[in-house]
Amino acid sequence: MASRFLTYSVLLQKYRTPLLVASCGGLFAANMFYHVCPDLSYRQLYQAWHKGAPVELSDKLERLFQEVLTDCRVKSPSSFSAFASFGFHPVGAGVPWLPAGVQIGIPANFNSTAADLSGITNRNIFINGKTVDWTTKTGSALKEALVFSPEAQKFAIAREVVRLQSGGPVLNAAVAPLCLGGVWVYSVLLKQVFGLHAGSALLRGVANMVALSIGAVSYFLTSDAVSQWTDYASDRHAARVSPQYAKGGVEFYDKILSRNKTLRSLMGRKGEEMYAPSGNLFPAHILQLKHTPYTSRREGLLALLKEDKV
Repeated sequence: MASRFLTYSVLLQKYRTPLLVASCGGLFAANMFYHVCPDLSYRQLYQAWHKGAPVELSDKLERLFQEVLTDCRVKSPSSFSAFASFGFHPVGAGVPWLPAGVQIGIPANFNSTAADLSGITNRNIFINGKTVDWTTKTGSALKEALVFSPEAQKFAIAREVVRLQSGGPVLNAAVAPLCLGGVWVYSVLLKQVFGLHAGSALLRGVANMVALSIGAVSYFLTSDAVSQWTDYASDRHAARVSPQYAKGGVEFYDKILSRNKTLRSLMGRKGEEMYAPSGNLFPAHILQLKHTPYTSRREGLLALLKEDKV
């Protein structure tokens, strides 16, 4: 076992530069896969289906989508397309300057209005194996949280448009290869500080493992920091389209917080593990920072409105 470890350490020392380049390129390509071919990957994952066939986007939502592209002054609207997705708020993937363009999924509940709730009430939502009863108090609260005004709908779509148009996916995809490159830097520095270059292969291997651990922690922290920065930046850009978009953004996050509080009640113990009493999301694991708090995103939009920066 020790001899095998030594062999691996020697090989890593000899071929570390080409391995580093290949690994960085591979990580970047893997992270960009969903965005290079969103129609073959992301859309297939989030496409809404009904009776074995993909759901077509309604004319109403297609018009809404085109209005958002116009309001956001998208330079190449032909690179953006929308489809009907499952879930309760828009999702998106792709990069506008690549041939496949951008795909943005718009959920069925965006077809609903306060006067027409068919986009919500004609769907069966299962929580803990039971169908939500829309006539109960919690069911009515959930139904209310899923209905957005046109302004809130436009903000939610614009948030995805500006995130993808500004190259957010590329920034997020670059985190992994950069942190992997950092592992090589940490490894070199450790060996120089402790004079291990002329030492045993075993000690160099230990230094490599320490560097790898530091790189892993750096990845988790940097990835979450970049993701949060992208979220806040997307909110600000979408809100600055017009005061109506900013007010719609406040409503959008109000409804998300209300929805999460209701789901926390409906889901019991699982809901308490997933959602905070405020409606924010808990982190998925101990090494991950908190998701960008919806309360902070809402407060950021309120601050923009207060300072007349929209």
